[in-house]
Amino acid sequence: MKKIITLTLNPALDKSIIIHGLVPEKKLKCSDAILEPGGGGINVTRAIHKLGGHSRAFYLAGGYTGEKFTELVKAEDIQYKVFHIKGDTRENFIAVDANTNLQYRFGMEGPKVSEAEWMAILEAIQKENDLEFIVASGSLPPGVPLDFIGKLAVIAKEKDARLVVDTSGEPLKHAVAVGIFLCKPNLGELSALVGKDRLLHNEIVPTARAIIEKGGCEVMVVSMGAHGAILVTATEHYEVKTPKVEVHSTVGAGDSMVAGMLMGMAHHGWGWKDILCYGVAAGTSATMGHGTELCNKEITDRIFEQLRH
Repeated sequence: MKKIITLTLNPALDKSIIIHGLVPEKKLKCSDAILEPGGGGINVTRAIHKLGGHSRAFYLAGGYTGEKFTELVKAEDIQYKVFHIKGDTRENFIAVDANTNLQYRFGMEGPKVSEAEWMAILEAIQKENDLEFIVASGSLPPGVPLDFIGKLAVIAKEKDARLVVDTSGEPLKHAVAVGIFLCKPNLGELSALVGKDRLLHNEIVPTARAIIEKGGCEVMVVSMGAHGAILVTATEHYEVKTPKVEVHSTVGAGDSMVAGMLMGMAHHGWGWKDILCYGVAAGTSATMGHGTELCNKEITDRIFEQLRH
């Protein structure tokens, strides 16, 4: 498999619990917390590993939560490189109400990161050889400039590496201003990127293609949640509907989708339609699990065979 590095600048120690009824002002009994390493890039690496591939996770971590985070990463037997920071790695909290099957997600902002700390990860990328894909996924913590991914895009071009970006807002705008290989906005993020409140379904392909024609990216995958996803290039576009399944958790579904597409590109060498199908299959598989389990290879492969025919 081709060399892949994922970047997580704002990882989180994810804590997931199950409760039976969310009631204010009362002490609620809940299940034991499940702890998992979370954050965009780290989840992409974890999902690639679950799908039978390999990538290396670069991430910032600090404090006792950072130590626990790295302990959990190590336990999953994935390749990683930790860049230590002074601040404490944030925690995210996910609560599922078993009575309603509703999920409540609490995301913290993250520690402030110094220039020296975020520069270290860029310098490390510059030293990597034979790099095929760089994946930048997730939010930026306080202290990291909004054009960080734009700076990363410049390095990717210098190294002839393909930069895959899954973020939103100003960081995404800076990324497409420089030009990247693939971006994966959801429908709301794409709308915001072009300065609109919302986009109609028939506007998605021409909007994505306009960004591609301006050099913003080579490929755009627009995720539409339960409605599936659309992949657009300069000459092709494909739409895949999400199959109906029992959804337990949406945490990590987008990261699993990115992992599935990377497997299609870097491991299998498929065409764009199959790449999109495998991405949607992996993302769908993740929603069938609980907490932050991410995708399951057996289920992903089964859904993929259904989608591609």
